[in-house]
Amino acid sequence: MMSDALIKRILQAKVYDVAIESPLDAARLLSKRLKNSVWIKREDQQSVFSFKLRGAYNKIANLPEAVRAKGVICASAGNHAQGVALAARELGIRGTIVMPQTTPDIKVNAVKALGGHVVLHGDSYDEAFSHAQTLIADKGYAFVHPFDDLDVIAGQGTIGMEILRQHKGQPDAVFLPVGGGGLLAGVSAYIKFVSPKTRVIAVEAADSACFDAAMKAGKRVTLDHVGLFADGVAVKQIGKHNFDIARHCVDEVITCSTDEMCAAIKDLFDEYRCIAEPSGALALAGLKKYVEAHGCKGQSLVAIHSGANMNFDRLRHIAERTELGERKEAVLAVTIPEKPGSFKAFCQALGKRSVTEFNYRYSNNGDAHVFVGISLRGGLTERTELIEQLQRKGYAVADLSDDEMAILHTRHLVGGHAGLSDERLFRFIFPERPGALMNFLTRLGGDWNISLFHYRNHGSAYGRVLVGLQLADKPLKSLLKTLDAVGYEYQDESDNPAYHLFMR
Repeated sequence: MMSDALIKRILQAKVYDVAIESPLDAARLLSKRLKNSVWIKREDQQSVFSFKLRGAYNKIANLPEAVRAKGVICASAGNHAQGVALAARELGIRGTIVMPQTTPDIKVNAVKALGGHVVLHGDSYDEAFSHAQTLIADKGYAFVHPFDDLDVIAGQGTIGMEILRQHKGQPDAVFLPVGGGGLLAGVSAYIKFVSPKTRVIAVEAADSACFDAAMKAGKRVTLDHVGLFADGVAVKQIGKHNFDIARHCVDEVITCSTDEMCAAIKDLFDEYRCIAEPSGALALAGLKKYVEAHGCKGQSLVAIHSGANMNFDRLRHIAERTELGERKEAVLAVTIPEKPGSFKAFCQALGKRSVTEFNYRYSNNGDAHVFVGISLRGGLTERTELIEQLQRKGYAVADLSDDEMAILHTRHLVGGHAGLSDERLFRFIFPERPGALMNFLTRLGGDWNISLFHYRNHGSAYGRVLVGLQLADKPLKSLLKTLDAVGYEYQDESDNPAYHLFMR
């Protein structure tokens, strides 16, 4: 719970040996567009391009000399790893970073460049964490937790201290990204202590909203799965200390989709020519959603840009999704007559709107199903009006703008119907590591025929795969039992309207 003792820890936090007081920059383009005064706290300008060095350094600097002398250790493939490596180097001690063997070279090399002793172990964070515990027992290293530690929380809390010092007057609201809750707990505690009228808004990725789930349950809960697009906040359970503090200091929780984060990444690029990682843009995505939901105007709103450690190969995926996140594109499935001139008539029905994508395959049943992307200027309102306009003209329309399978896969597979009555369709998440596909095929065995397979690499730790499988007179429960044994997360998409319109 928030206390004078925590505020004292924040005021006394030892962060400025390694951290800068990051600027609080005006976002002039966003302010004009949103009709509010928007400010961005630029933690991407730290030497490791994220806020994580604050908490890591404060934790290590406060360890007793005898404990610190034995060295420190953490398990991480992200920003925390760089923070610990830098802190250990500056304090002249050994910093061991256990990272999964699947960690991209760019992250491994970044930690090594900061003086970290990298140990690659296992294929997942859990395996790396387990090995770190083994090394602690063997070598006596001190473990540096990424968020569930009061010294780490206090280090991150210095950001709140800086915001209130830099902002002229009290901001109306501050937006904070949430993973395990170190940043949320530290900053929210300080802001509510010094400026209780300032609203504190927690922002989570919709597919890893562990704090929102905990607030609704009144206690910490563990999520079954978390999404990995915003890997910096992909945490199944908020920390104990973090929840105990934040539950008393947070006024509202907002969750944001992948597309909304992509749009916020573009906003930050347009504003400052910087490229945020997904979790780095999460707070801004929440700020935009808050303004839309509450209709507020003339307020002073602060969002933390928490990190910019972006893998370059993810930019293609982000660029593709940004238009949808900004609601500047509608993705529709439209049924038109299969006869000459019908496409022209359909385009005329669209008016002067720009068609961004059009996928179509000949059918001889009297109807043609087209997959079309349409540029919008008026967001969700215009999208609704467009659909109603087309329906009034006699077209059957399915809105696929928020359909993950349609956006990720179907738009690239439109090309005909297989006509397989016994086909079932599944969307999988495969780990991006050697042998993942072979493991899937081996577990599948020779009992099931693959009738469709589509995969796209998005430069993340997991790949998205679409698979069609034939039952061949065998019961569905037998197939599902086989898929469960594979061990990969999957979802049955056999009833998805995009599948029935374009591939069934």
